[in-house]
Amino acid sequence: MTDPLARLIERAEQLITRIESVLPRPLSAPDWSQAVAWRYRKRASGHGALEPVRHVGAIALAELKEIDAQKDKIERNTRQFVDGRPANNVLLTGARGTGKSSLIKACLNAYAPRGLRLIEVDKQDLTDLPDIVEVVAGRPEKFIVYCDDLSFEEGEPGYKALKSILDGSVAASTPNVLVYATSNRRHLLPEYMKDNLSYTHTDDGELHPGEVVEEKISLSERFGLWVSFYPFSQDEYLAIVAQWLGALGATPAQIATARPEALVWALERGSRSGRVAYQFARDFVGRT
Repeated sequence: MTDPLARLIERAEQLITRIESVLPRPLSAPDWSQAVAWRYRKRASGHGALEPVRHVGAIALAELKEIDAQKDKIERNTRQFVDGRPANNVLLTGARGTGKSSLIKACLNAYAPRGLRLIEVDKQDLTDLPDIVEVVAGRPEKFIVYCDDLSFEEGEPGYKALKSILDGSVAASTPNVLVYATSNRRHLLPEYMKDNLSYTHTDDGELHPGEVVEEKISLSERFGLWVSFYPFSQDEYLAIVAQWLGALGATPAQIATARPEALVWALERGSRSGRVAYQFARDFVGRT
């Protein structure tokens, strides 16, 4: 009887081990000394992990041109956060390629020596935000949870998870964590003509948004600081082109001769954004 019982116990232990290997495990803290930026990744098995970003884009705040007002707001808020003073979650919205993501990376580079850290989380993984916040809650560093190109469709679970973390949970907000998100639209949810049917009005004509509209703007309102970015004019675009050409080693004479080509490049791309200016500068310097 002993041998069959021992074999049964051994097989049960093997089965338990195999089951444990596929079950989601609690998120564990990484070696924080490895990097200043981290990316949250979830595997097919459901296991989530914080992976170090070995090479963060080496962009400086001074290199970002024609967005001085936006830069001042973001840098001030980030400096307050690093100094341990009250600061807000930030939503950066507006035209594509105008420097929203670059500004966040530049702030990280500027304040990483003072303890600022960044954790990038994809939209589909926002349901794991409470676990991420729990892991970093006791750390001395300051953490920005960064969500790039954020927008939601109706019923996505990450929407409510982010709302809860920002300003809706029974738990108090964690003082060393802020959320910085970028998006091409301010209200983060699609808006339809039928939503206007939920509006009501009083006898004197005053309009009141209905519950559908209120729900669609409720997430954006939980960000304490809204920063808007706008398409660049031709002169602003050319100034950004000149800055990137100079940063990549072009001479003043080359920068002057590059202006007509830069305008044609923007026309072909259908955009005068900072991203287009950077791409032209790389192409021009690479050719010349």
